[in-house]
Amino acid sequence: MYKNIIKRALDFITALLFLPFLLIIIVIVGLVIKIEDRGPVFYSANRLGKNESTYKMYKFRTMKVNAPDLRNDDGSTFNSDQDPRLLNSGKFFRKTSIDELPQLINVLIGNMSIIGPRPDLPEHIFQYTEPEKEKLSVLPGVTGYNQAYFRNSIEWSERKKNDVYYAKNVRFLFDLRIFLKTIQTVLFRRNVFNANEA
Repeated sequence: MYKNIIKRALDFITALLFLPFLLIIIVIVGLVIKIEDRGPVFYSANRLGKNESTYKMYKFRTMKVNAPDLRNDDGSTFNSDQDPRLLNSGKFFRKTSIDELPQLINVLIGNMSIIGPRPDLPEHIFQYTEPEKEKLSVLPGVTGYNQAYFRNSIEWSERKKNDVYYAKNVRFLFDLRIFLKTIQTVLFRRNVFNANEA
């Protein structure tokens, strides 16, 4: 019952409660981005959602306009503190996870949850094994098991295993632990950037 009904109700209520704060943050962050770069405030891209569907995920823009797409050897997104594509403000937004806050809009729409596996790119479905597709049985999350405990410090293959574990063990107390651990991880800015920067 929690996984299919209560979790969605809690997601909607939480996102709705945070909406006024999000609007204030949009104004502040929008001004910072416009002063530095004058490009768009938001970045949206297709992501792989529940049951292999695709949807538009929203973030604050942290990179320069028309930045090239860089990947790690395992196909995951390149992510480094020294990434020349990043805006100066973008480094701070990523370290504090402020760039992820617009995904509360996705939560209200219903294509994301507060807690769940972080979404991959749509084309990554072709790199999933059949057991790994289990992670797509739940809504992707603004934060999740990997983000709370490891963030970007482990390989993509290990993150997928953790996502499958989460999808098979969705419980209120598990979600609560992940939520509280996420706050701790963000406050101490642990494992923001991945170790694979080759």
